[in-house]
Amino acid sequence: MKPTRRVVILGAGGRDFHNFNVYFRNNPAYQVVAFTASAQIPGIDDRRYPRSLAGPRYPKGIPIYSEQELPELIEDLDVDLVVFAYSDVAHEYVMHKASWVMSLGPDFMLMGTGTTMLKAKVPVIAVNAVRTGSGKSQTTRKVCEVLKDLGKKTVAIRHPMPYGELSRQGVQRFATYADLDRHKCTIEEREEYEPHIDRGTIVYAGVDYGAILEKAEKEADVIVWDGGNNDFAFYKPDLQIVVADPHRPGHEATYHPGETNIRVADVVVMNKIGTTDYANVEAVRDSVARMNPDAIIVDAASPISVDRPELILGHRALVIEDGPTLTHGEMKYGAGVIAAKRHGAREIVDPRPWLVGSLNETFDQYPNIGALLPAMGYSPEQIRDMESTVNATECDVVVIATPIDLRRLMNIKHPSVMVGYELQEIGRPTLHDVISDRLAKLEKARAARPAAKRGGTTKARGGARKGTRKAARRKR
Repeated sequence: MKPTRRVVILGAGGRDFHNFNVYFRNNPAYQVVAFTASAQIPGIDDRRYPRSLAGPRYPKGIPIYSEQELPELIEDLDVDLVVFAYSDVAHEYVMHKASWVMSLGPDFMLMGTGTTMLKAKVPVIAVNAVRTGSGKSQTTRKVCEVLKDLGKKTVAIRHPMPYGELSRQGVQRFATYADLDRHKCTIEEREEYEPHIDRGTIVYAGVDYGAILEKAEKEADVIVWDGGNNDFAFYKPDLQIVVADPHRPGHEATYHPGETNIRVADVVVMNKIGTTDYANVEAVRDSVARMNPDAIIVDAASPISVDRPELILGHRALVIEDGPTLTHGEMKYGAGVIAAKRHGAREIVDPRPWLVGSLNETFDQYPNIGALLPAMGYSPEQIRDMESTVNATECDVVVIATPIDLRRLMNIKHPSVMVGYELQEIGRPTLHDVISDRLAKLEKARAARPAAKRGGTTKARGGARKGTRKAARRKR
């Protein structure tokens, strides 16, 4: 075996960088020779992980290639280990990648919670999900509201979306809309950050989540990990909340790493109960009980509101849904379609005859989107393509069902309405019940410890690994 293993990390601009930072960056047993970028996020290959983030062992930084170039990279760069580091993919997909890699010679690696979770000095509540589009965002907002009601200063740390110039995105703090403009945020970033800012919650994100944690700890009583896709948290949670989606029964046990989330969950939020069949809800409930019988189940819905429903009645509606939910999330519809049908739309207009520029590529890559328009805006050019497509589409009203008002980013000529949705618990326990109980127990335990043992460390070692493994053993 070579004294230093040569590594390629397969990623999508998030988990890949985190795994490198906490495990490989200062590890002399490994040399990361390249990252690759999957097709989930367009336009993030042909970049370089910069020296300022890669550290002194990588004076030239690390190149980022398309995942399609992996066979050539393995041969040209003498690679003997390939690390899989992105999310929201079927278990079968992961194993096909593994078989592909192993046929080319290298070992294939998945990294777990113990190796990659950092330990915070303050309590962490993590919100994750079984799939993209399950309802993490409204659940995270609800958690932040509960914490504020309990008098806790709350900071949200969002799963990474560093799609721009990486050297400027190591640590990002968002408190105002001006911060969004300064960091040149994409539509996807704004969809996650703006609702927090509107409610007075500070948001951190970026690339280096050790450095992010050190800054966020200084202004938070409690950190809320706001997960992305169906990835698991970068920080060791004191309370793990996972959102399940009965619109896609079975996915909680067949998608990576959503199943990991179910198995480590303290609380599973059974969302969207009012908009799917009872049999689907019970199927997911039974599945969760088999994988994690100790998890607390919180039943919930995400009631939908429309600001001007009279504009929909009897009219042809172009529906814009959250982008990742329709693309790699594979949902056939979202809140926009439900709102349009409930308020009497005469027709859901198919935008495909009027697609402009990069949106044609989106529909080529995800042909099952159907007669909906995903909110795509990973670059200024793509936002312009969105604007042109919307304005060219022959419709009477545009139904905007994204977490932000797209009209602030583009000039929509048609009449338009905004769709909103917030989490609503059904029965007991509620998230307030669970969170207040867990914080009380944490404070009692902290008060009982000697002062010298209070606090934590941002190293992904020891306590994080031990606690996570113990929890997993209990829940097998």
